[in-house]
Amino acid sequence: MKKIFLTIILAIAFVAPSCGHSPKVQESANTETTDTPKVYWYKNISSENLIKIYEALGREAKGKVAVKLSTGEPGGHNFLQPKLIKDLVQKVNGTIVECNTAYGGGRSNTESHLKAAADHGFTAIANVDIMDAEGETELPVKGGKHLTKDIVGKNFLNYDFTIILSHFKGHAMGGFGGAIKNMSIGIASSNGKRLIHSAGESTTSWGNPKQDDFLESMAEAAKAIADHCGENILYISVANNLSVDCDCDSSPEDPKMGDIGILASLDPVALDRACTDLVRSSKDHGKIHLIERIDSRHGMHTLNHAEALGMGSQKYELIELD
Repeated sequence: MKKIFLTIILAIAFVAPSCGHSPKVQESANTETTDTPKVYWYKNISSENLIKIYEALGREAKGKVAVKLSTGEPGGHNFLQPKLIKDLVQKVNGTIVECNTAYGGGRSNTESHLKAAADHGFTAIANVDIMDAEGETELPVKGGKHLTKDIVGKNFLNYDFTIILSHFKGHAMGGFGGAIKNMSIGIASSNGKRLIHSAGESTTSWGNPKQDDFLESMAEAAKAIADHCGENILYISVANNLSVDCDCDSSPEDPKMGDIGILASLDPVALDRACTDLVRSSKDHGKIHLIERIDSRHGMHTLNHAEALGMGSQKYELIELD
């Protein structure tokens, strides 16, 4: 295996008028220590490499396994394809899990959500559980500034192990969507999604919070999931179809840059940071669009807050497996 240690200094910073501030220049000093989290990387995206990177983590998914991914909004097309993830999901005998959306659209209720999952081919490869179909439950948030609880789909408690299988890409509100977004907003029930978006103010509306407060709330909800799961969780992100828009968008912008690969870690902060670092260090000129989306939404602040909460580290060791 070839070890790569990245030191990334942003060359470009964008100011978001709506946010009222300019993102700080980030520097990732990936110095190897015994405590430095490892992030594994395959440049080649294939179902075989998806299994290999899972095995490289050395943490076996046991018991009843939830595989959290986005089944994709009807009309969208950038979500992870069932053909790609099938072998991994079936290897761990996993159930694909989701929760209903809070913005209307084609996945706002269980019936339409299951139809979207079927139309996109997910029900053909595994059982799909809309976890808030029969209600919700609360998980405590420890050390949060905005949230004291995370409201998740009731059925999440039925699972022994969770695989956060994320499609890394841009996001209209968060700047980017990766492991932390997938495990926070993705596992939250409809009411929980509103609680996060409103920075803890409401379960009936998204409110009008400051941008950083929303980003911090995402990190806090993710911490509730990580604390609940303990060591019974792992994180895999596929950085392909790198649109500036989320898979929750029914009409996403087409990607302007090429695919980066599959990354995985036992540390969600390190994983998300590695994905953003690889975007920034790419020689693909199309990256400027995704970088602008991340920085104009102050997206890196999510990782700053997650790190401050003790969720993980933005310093990591990147190990290329190709």
